[in-house]
Amino acid sequence: MGILHLFFGNDGSKPSFPTTLRHKLSSLSRFSEAMTLDIEKEDSISGTPSPPNENETVPIGGSPAPDSYIEPPPDGGPGWVQVAVGHLALFNTFGWFNSYGIFQDYYTEELHLPLSAISWTGSVQVFLLASLGMFAGRLFDAGYFRSLIAIGSALQIIAIFTASVATEYWQLFLAQGMCGGLGAGILYCPIIACTASYFSKKRALAIALVTSGGATGGLIFPIIAQQLPKHVGFPWTMRVMGFIVMFNAAMMLVFARTRLPPRAKGPLVEWAAFKELPYSFYTVGAFFLLWGVYLVYNYINHYGRTVLGMDGGTALNTLFIANTVGIPGRIIPALISDAYFGPFKTLIPLTIGAGVLYFGWIGVKDPGALYAFAVLSGLVNGGVQTIAMTGLPTLTADLSKVGTRSGMIMTIGSVACLTGPPLAGALIDVADGRYLYMQIWAGIIMLFSACFVAASWYARSKQVVSQ
Repeated sequence: MGILHLFFGNDGSKPSFPTTLRHKLSSLSRFSEAMTLDIEKEDSISGTPSPPNENETVPIGGSPAPDSYIEPPPDGGPGWVQVAVGHLALFNTFGWFNSYGIFQDYYTEELHLPLSAISWTGSVQVFLLASLGMFAGRLFDAGYFRSLIAIGSALQIIAIFTASVATEYWQLFLAQGMCGGLGAGILYCPIIACTASYFSKKRALAIALVTSGGATGGLIFPIIAQQLPKHVGFPWTMRVMGFIVMFNAAMMLVFARTRLPPRAKGPLVEWAAFKELPYSFYTVGAFFLLWGVYLVYNYINHYGRTVLGMDGGTALNTLFIANTVGIPGRIIPALISDAYFGPFKTLIPLTIGAGVLYFGWIGVKDPGALYAFAVLSGLVNGGVQTIAMTGLPTLTADLSKVGTRSGMIMTIGSVACLTGPPLAGALIDVADGRYLYMQIWAGIIMLFSACFVAASWYARSKQVVSQ
């Protein structure tokens, strides 16, 4: 309308064109001069812009288009409500997965199957969680956040209650492995992407609080599994867990909100992302990381029971410890990342530490040493999981694509999630129950992960400096 008023009066009449044109052009000239003075004044006040912080989203491979501008993250406020929603979601997903050791022991004793076969149910859950990331992430970008929460939670609840009545391996595989994995996969990537969109400078802390839900659930579920079966039996123990998941899902649906406008159009896979060296290196590093980071949660209590001769309840305490210390293990590195180093330079030493700990596991020969290993590995692996997730949004300049690009990495990493635990179980079976081959393999792949994350950080630093 302002442009029309240059040529028409406020009453809509059309005065003489030459007279009006001279008058309006004169007004436009004065308006332009005023705007120029305002801009110059603002520039003089703002001074030289500071270089981008590694904790913030900076352009990689070009800036987003002007018409895709999104308001900067509030770094708090309503974002903390979404952190609470995310914590409950991770409680229901990774908290359940991190407790798989309790189910693995029960299924091994009841079904008398090899450890590698039982491991497939747990690894399929994590595989589906990660492999659906690309699809769920794209649907999140398109504006279907609450629908994804509803569908994913419904599948998880169905999985738990049907697994509670299963009596054969194939039934457990379909219920707990397939259905539960599908539900978790629909939930996970959108939750991480939504949380990341609310934060910039405090993003690592926010994601740490979200992912600590996996540690909270990994503590609560094993305690229930340890205490209730002797009173109500294992099937009803699982149903109690199902009711907890149902309550959490209801709270998530009440409070979940997304900040980003829908991006209805866009490819499922953004192939151009793989032309960016930081993104490609990080993808390979994440693959190796996901191959090994969860093995301690799958096998630590089994190691205590079969190798060290600990009774089932005492061995299960090691899983409690690993999950419990995972809470400060997630939060402390996040605070360090936000305040000092950023996600890349925080993740590299954590991943190296995880690899060293796997080699150190070889020397664990008594229960006391296993408890110490549980503390250290829970702290370090908790930090690895959180900071790895924090690094994903940092590789995306346009936040409207954060779901798609994060989901692509997760989908590729899903192959590692699928094959990691069964490979570890096969290495244990080949060694006649000894863990040496698995421990060496796990240590090596975590060190490989650190190398590729370091390469991603170096390539990203070069790109930021050149822009």
